Amino acid sequence: MKNAETPVVKVVLYGAMSSLGSALMAEMLRRQHEVIAILDDLTALAPRPGLRTKNGDLFDAERVKQSVAGASAVICLLDAPGLPINSEHVEKTIVPGPVEQVLAVDALIDGMQAAGINRLFVVGHFEELDEPEVEDDLQHHAAEEILDALQSSGLQWTLVDAPRGVAGLTIEHFSQVSSSLETGMAEPLERLNRVAVGIADEMRLNLHLGEHVSFVAASEP
Repeated sequence: MKNAETPVVKVVLYGAMSSLGSALMAEMLRRQHEVIAILDDLTALAPRPGLRTKNGDLFDAERVKQSVAGASAVICLLDAPGLPINSEHVEKTIVPGPVEQVLAVDALIDGMQAAGINRLFVVGHFEELDEPEVEDDLQHHAAEEILDALQSSGLQWTLVDAPRGVAGLTIEHFSQVSSSLETGMAEPLERLNRVAVGIADEMRLNLHLGEHVSFVAASEP
């Protein structure tokens, strides 16, 4: 339980409409953090204590600056559906591909620097960084560009490998223990919750600053 002395942890989340976004919102709220979900549609999430929604644009540094002002940390799920995209040069209907992900991280870094916010988690497909023999893969090049941008940013960043998402899992699934889950949902729910807990622990303990980490089980395909 919070008291008047407890500092409020404010977490800005890009990618709240994904299954991992739902797991992260539930875990952060469980820890009594304040979550600010950056969305195109402010009515996409039902109101609940500790959760706020704001409009934004992940591809515009000035809009990022406005969205993250006052935050303790920012979490960006690069391949999430429903990312806030209002830029003319990026098609709104897509899940950002490798090139768009690089543009998003550049804007995110510039906006956070301008707002004086330092702690950043970037979640995406970075397993390619551990495969130096890959030369021509676009995702591999994007991961390297993102890593280079972060290394020269001065931010306190952590790269996190994205787990496989599952359609149909919402914040309600992660907010309450239920024995009536649809068939096949228990394993992905547990897996995504494990990643959310890992990110929340990293944020609390300031672990793996400037590092690439994975909470994905080795047995995952």
